[in-house]
Amino acid sequence: MNKVEVSPKTVFYTILMLIGFYLFYQIRTVILIVFIAFILATALNPLVNALQKIKFPRFLAILVSFIIVIGIISLVFAGIIPTLIEQTGVLANSLIQILNQNHLLEFDQNVISSQIQTISSSLINVLKIILGAASNVITIFSLLVMTFYILIERPNLEKYLRLLLHDGHRERKYLEIFVSVEKRLGGWVRGELLLMLIVGTLTYVGLSAIKIPFALPLALLAGLLELVPNLGPTIAAVPAALIGLTISIPITIGTIIVSIAVQQLENNIIVPLVMRSSVGLKPIVTLLCLMVGVTLGGVGGAILAVPTFITIQTVLSQIRKD
Repeated sequence: MNKVEVSPKTVFYTILMLIGFYLFYQIRTVILIVFIAFILATALNPLVNALQKIKFPRFLAILVSFIIVIGIISLVFAGIIPTLIEQTGVLANSLIQILNQNHLLEFDQNVISSQIQTISSSLINVLKIILGAASNVITIFSLLVMTFYILIERPNLEKYLRLLLHDGHRERKYLEIFVSVEKRLGGWVRGELLLMLIVGTLTYVGLSAIKIPFALPLALLAGLLELVPNLGPTIAAVPAALIGLTISIPITIGTIIVSIAVQQLENNIIVPLVMRSSVGLKPIVTLLCLMVGVTLGGVGGAILAVPTFITIQTVLSQIRKD
């Protein structure tokens, strides 16, 4: 029987790797904040650059960009969140009543009702978490400061790489990787946010025009599910159609027409226009990322799953070029 020998060097590197994993786990919150800050910076950088082109100093351009974005978010939250939380609860109860009254499908109604209540509670809890995040001042402040400094130091990236690497080829390669990740990730974030806004707005206008109750939460659902192109808006049309059934057949037909119209606009006009400058992901890839993210990290994992995948995919594709 051959004796297996393990060199001291192997033992040393194994211990070093385990220590590295332990330290990584201990500072995971810091790493998460830095990654989210990087995502925000990639999304904001084009706005900062645009302001610089009209003679804003970079510091002031970043400050103005922050004010614009935070102002828009504050106005949106103040305007729709209270109504949204109220209507979401009423909508869930209405869907439960529809299932109980019409005996849809041969499933146990208690099971279906329980699932709908769970989904409703989850949505309401997510909204409350989003609102409650404002109380975590330290985390949000740290995130904003980190985003600010990433944007401030972005023009100096090449200089820092030169100091660290002392190798022109490696410096250019790392810079190329960073720029590729920045461009693709930033383009995807901006594109998805714009798609969500457009699809949600179109859905709200369409449902409001045919007098469907709970147009606001239904439109928000359509916008959020736009994260999974094609599949998301179709799923969002189901509760709207169920609500329409309680009113009249013409309203139900109108709901379906609104859904089809938004879907066609999305596929043929909106997505090609919005995503023409960024590399999108196939719906199945996005769905798999979201499923893995939810499994590993709940709501937070779902939010960061796609950006993480895009970052890893872009880095690997750039490395393979060599």
